[in-house]
Amino acid sequence: MSSGSNIKNSSSDLSGDIDPPSSDAEKSSMMSSVSLSNMQMRDWLMKRRESIQPWAEFLKTSKFKLPKAVAPATKRIVANIERFQSNYIFVFLLLFIFCILTSPMLLIALAAIFGACYIVSLKNADKKFSLMGHELSLAQQYASVGLMSIPVLWLAGAGSAIFWIIGASVFVIMLHASMYSLDDEVAPFDLDMEEV
Repeated sequence: MSSGSNIKNSSSDLSGDIDPPSSDAEKSSMMSSVSLSNMQMRDWLMKRRESIQPWAEFLKTSKFKLPKAVAPATKRIVANIERFQSNYIFVFLLLFIFCILTSPMLLIALAAIFGACYIVSLKNADKKFSLMGHELSLAQQYASVGLMSIPVLWLAGAGSAIFWIIGASVFVIMLHASMYSLDDEVAPFDLDMEEV
């Protein structure tokens, strides 16, 4: 019995104030990373915008010629991809938009997914969402919407649309890059053989 009373007497006072980590610091670090990525995205977009070649030059039909050999064709492809990179990104985006707009099921699925994300953001502004006693952050809620959207996108045919976009983009870009002749391209000389 005396050992129990010793424990009671020897217990120290554990009361005090513990400050929880401030959520403002977490929000500010998250916002700085978002604003940093937004700045990087803006810089990248500005560089792409500045490097777009004039569309009249990009589509100039007098520049389209068959390459004489494989070596000039590979040189053309590399040079044209470097020169028209921003134009090719725009071509890719146009093919992407065309594919989305011509697939009604995919358009409806994407509208439903973006609608769900919008509803999640509205609900999260009012109060935090909790599931079985645990609060879910906004990122976790978006991740759950993303996971739930995978079967919807699969049923809407997003896989075939992605492969169509990639295939059509590669075909159009490689066709343009290989056929568009360079300004400094020297025509290979032809050897005339005389009959003996």
